[in-house]
Amino acid sequence: MKTTMAIFRCNKCAHLREVPSEHVGKSVKCPKCQQSVTIYDTVLFIEKLLEKYFMQAKSLRELQEQLPQQPENSALPQATTSLDEIDIYHTEALKSDEQYRPILQWFEQRKIAVEVNHKAIDTTGFFDEIALALGADYDTLREVVDQIKFVQRKGYGEVKLNLGRKSQEQVKKITEFCRNLYDYTFVAKYFYQKEDKIVRLKLQTIPAIINFFNGEWMEWLIFMRLLEFSKTKKLPVSCLRNLFITFPNKDVHELDIFFLINESVPVCIECKSGEFQQQIDKYLTLRKRMNLDKSCFLLCIIGLSQKQCEGLTGMHELTFVNESNFLEHLEKMLATHLMKKSVPVVQQNNEEKKPGTIWERLKSGLA
Repeated sequence: MKTTMAIFRCNKCAHLREVPSEHVGKSVKCPKCQQSVTIYDTVLFIEKLLEKYFMQAKSLRELQEQLPQQPENSALPQATTSLDEIDIYHTEALKSDEQYRPILQWFEQRKIAVEVNHKAIDTTGFFDEIALALGADYDTLREVVDQIKFVQRKGYGEVKLNLGRKSQEQVKKITEFCRNLYDYTFVAKYFYQKEDKIVRLKLQTIPAIINFFNGEWMEWLIFMRLLEFSKTKKLPVSCLRNLFITFPNKDVHELDIFFLINESVPVCIECKSGEFQQQIDKYLTLRKRMNLDKSCFLLCIIGLSQKQCEGLTGMHELTFVNESNFLEHLEKMLATHLMKKSVPVVQQNNEEKKPGTIWERLKSGLA
């Protein structure tokens, strides 16, 4: 079992390290500068740090809004689009230049050209809704997608699902999902033989639908969950999906998902619903060429266990996550990033700790 750790942070020389939580509240001398330092509870330390950071970020944005409007050809960075007033499930707002301009500037600083796929960030269709529904009950609905993908690859046009061995709850979820596939035109026909517990689907031949079932649904799932996370936490973000980047030597690569948080923290996520082992070296090389920290380049593998995620991350200079734990990694990565970038003076108090996660307790500070 891992020991719970506390934070040792010297406000004079910025020396930072973890210490056992049994030392919380004690004052010790900094091993580097001999300054007397109080040891803080990790949650309290990060809470105060993030609260101070986002309050300063809010103040900066308010000051920027008071500045005279810049000419159209101004080279000053543009403010990241806020998600507060956007219906992320049905919008074309993400396609605006203003929304993704900080990402273009981030790549431009590294002499990397970007080709934007506007269709991939248009949520006015139903790709995002079906992807989120699939992700919410993946263990139950996986068979539906696997069968559709298998039949598509064989070149057939119909899928037959025998639900005879399924529980009543599973049958209800699968038939409702298949009905939604029909209602949203992901399949051409849907029929359920209730007595025999057999579902029959006639497939579409539209390329976008075929690509969705071949794995693009996972990109939509992760993309939408990241948008939900950013909107809930009130994080200023820019985002792109299915973008192509070109390096100075003309090498071209496609990135599944790229977010830029607060115009400073890049997050690149590659999504895999099938085999990934042969592509590890490719992604390792790509991460290094983009000069991204290991924690900022994620391989999100559907169905990967927590133990596998930890083991593979320890083996390779990449971060392995699954569809369930990638947001947890993102929270920790952001907290670590802010801790490295800031030098706060934290005052410990006797206030009762509020329930919920750090982000939930910071909602008022992010507003």
